[in-house]
Amino acid sequence: MAGTFLGKDSVELAVVSRGGFVESRHVGSAAVVDAEGETLLALGDVRAPIFPRSTLKFIQALASLEAGAPLDGEHLGIACASHVGTPLHIALVRDILGRAGLDESALQCPAAWPADRASRDSLIRSGEPSARIFMECSGKHAGFLAACTAAGWPIENYLGVDHPLQKLVRDTLARFAGEQVSINSVDGCGAPIHAVSLTGLARAMSRFATSQASSPFGIFRNAAKIWQATLRHPWTIAGHNRPDTVVIEELGVLAKTGAEGVLVLVAPDGTSVAIKSLDGSTRANVLPGLQLLVAAGSIAPAAAEAVLPKLGLSVLGGGQPVGAIMLGSDIPSIIERS
Repeated sequence: MAGTFLGKDSVELAVVSRGGFVESRHVGSAAVVDAEGETLLALGDVRAPIFPRSTLKFIQALASLEAGAPLDGEHLGIACASHVGTPLHIALVRDILGRAGLDESALQCPAAWPADRASRDSLIRSGEPSARIFMECSGKHAGFLAACTAAGWPIENYLGVDHPLQKLVRDTLARFAGEQVSINSVDGCGAPIHAVSLTGLARAMSRFATSQASSPFGIFRNAAKIWQATLRHPWTIAGHNRPDTVVIEELGVLAKTGAEGVLVLVAPDGTSVAIKSLDGSTRANVLPGLQLLVAAGSIAPAAAEAVLPKLGLSVLGGGQPVGAIMLGSDIPSIIERS
């Protein structure tokens, strides 16, 4: 069976300490590219295919814009999001659907409860069931549907791998990543997912920071539109106090976590980091990811250090900090967690 890189080809990204004892070690690979898409640093195997999971949402939103989806501002942010299902998030999804002449019955993502505890508890108390619109990818799906109605494409099979929109997603990924897509499957939300290398993913994400609203090419104007929407409305991407949102708010760095241990970080200068933790854990990535941007000179050490206490890196015992997630031995140590 085909697969991603192996443990022997990985590096130590992070360790988890408890009471001065290293309890867990997270290994994986990381690619860092510059604004031109050239490799600055390769840790582990950065050429093996990986599924980008939810980090692909920026490419999927770009394809939706290219197809004519009338998305902007917060509505474009929620189309790129793995949201936590607050009433504000859900209102944006409903608005996208309503503007397309649709309602939530058109969504084909699985039903779910909001990840935000207060929102979930409120729904349960009111007796409402789980629903597709509360699923963290519902904004992306609403964007898909808006694109299909704008382009005159069928909505009944909008998740089909051969649907015109999904072909456009695949082609857009290949163009931005600079490599062919040869492995395809289905993501957790039901949308097609396509494998690329970590280097290709980092290169694709760098394009969002370097694209200009004044470009003569529509695809780059749309990429710039996504970049600006993300930075202006970071709460849409995840939710208040969530790591991705905090990094965007505090550092002006685009951050997006994907399932199975994937993370992308993109600095304003176009330097981009793509990481995959081999065990699928997401907790091990943000610290080494920020460290790699510091090492590349794209963010200041003091700025990165200031944001670390807000990222949930403490290990608790009896409700009190007794350890921490720390940099692995293969990550150059410049910033330190206080």
